[in-house]
Amino acid sequence: MRTVIQRVSRASVEVDGTVVGKIGRGILAYVGIEKGDTEKEIVFMAEKILNLRIFPDAQGRMNLSVKDIGGEILSISQFTLASHIKKGRRPDFNNAENPEKAEELYEKFNGILAGEIKVEKGIFAAMMNIESINDGPVTFIIERWTASTP
Repeated sequence: MRTVIQRVSRASVEVDGTVVGKIGRGILAYVGIEKGDTEKEIVFMAEKILNLRIFPDAQGRMNLSVKDIGGEILSISQFTLASHIKKGRRPDFNNAENPEKAEELYEKFNGILAGEIKVEKGIFAAMMNIESINDGPVTFIIERWTASTP
């Protein structure tokens, strides 16, 4: 599992000309489900994102989580994060989980997040237009291997 998260002032996702998800201050999360991912990785990733201290405190230091600030999360499924670009010029998507299982894990991931704070999301496997105002910019990549290390 790989996610790219960005601290945002606001973000929205549109499908076929209709806004299907919109947040204010919080995190825009691009979520890639890979072959071999299980509920263990989903739980780890959700907890990491909810508790990662990437928002400024009163002294301007990154010391607060999205939960601490009462923020929101916009979750976007993005299978391209499971690609590998080692050889050639065309991405290899063989590591992306099959769509049925990926959607099931993605929905569980969103359910864990939604148990703590407001979560909006895109539409799984749809062509989406995402708009965001990055705050910082502050961007992090979190990968599955992180789940197995302390």
